[in-house]
Amino acid sequence: MHEGTDAAGAASAPSAYVPSRRRLDREAYRRSRARRSALIAGGSTVVVAAVLAVVITGSPGWPVTRTTFFSGHYARQALSPVLHGFVLNLELLVVCGPTVLVLGLLIAALRTLRGPVFLPVRLLATAYVDFFRGFPLIILVLLVVFGVPALQLQGVTNDPIVLGGTALVINYSAYLAEVFRAGIESVHPSQRAAARSLGLGYAQTMRFVVLPQAVRRVVPALVNDMASLQKDTGLVYLGGAIDAVAAAHIMVASSFNYTPLVLAGLGFVLLTIPMTRYADWLTRRMDNQRAQGGVV
Repeated sequence: MHEGTDAAGAASAPSAYVPSRRRLDREAYRRSRARRSALIAGGSTVVVAAVLAVVITGSPGWPVTRTTFFSGHYARQALSPVLHGFVLNLELLVVCGPTVLVLGLLIAALRTLRGPVFLPVRLLATAYVDFFRGFPLIILVLLVVFGVPALQLQGVTNDPIVLGGTALVINYSAYLAEVFRAGIESVHPSQRAAARSLGLGYAQTMRFVVLPQAVRRVVPALVNDMASLQKDTGLVYLGGAIDAVAAAHIMVASSFNYTPLVLAGLGFVLLTIPMTRYADWLTRRMDNQRAQGGVV
């Protein structure tokens, strides 16, 4: 009895999957094409890099350029002061980044308020965004850092670091407000209608339905703006704050060699690359999810 049952169960059990010969050939062909593409891409990159290196190093002014901008001696001297200045840049990013995100989201929410009674609020938010998006950041930093102390207001700080960070927040909140607004308006109206039909109010609809979808859609753009903010923290040196750029400028003024500035620039690049690569990864991930129907 048991033997017959076991034999019937073994006969009914599905056999292990064995790919067909055609499938194996197709996968082998794809692997060979991928290896060929990788070899071609690597070879072309090496060739282009070699040509650029020959052209640059073979130019008549390369010895002077190398000494002036790529001196190992001055790079070693500038390393410690520049790294110490980068601490200030990172502190500004840590403080200004979340502040910009919150303020930008608030301005975007004000711009999307519905009803004629909120027209003055929408106009003020629109004017704020239009003005500070078009106003040059370097001029705004100078106006805030030197203009606010000139007013001699009681209880207002004259610290150039605080004032420079305030200018960064004012400028970037206008940019991020537009990013958030684009995300909010990209949510289909049926989502709001469905939430309202379930009895949710306007604030609840925005909080639980619209904003989660909107923020998820604009995350890559937000990461890119944070990378730009990280670079622009170097503008606080205009007010006298000793960040990486200011430390490099001090050494350039004493040696007339621009290697410290190149070193500071490379430091910003090293800090920015992880953020930009993370933004690229997020973009690909969102595209894949959207293609598979995983993102509303």
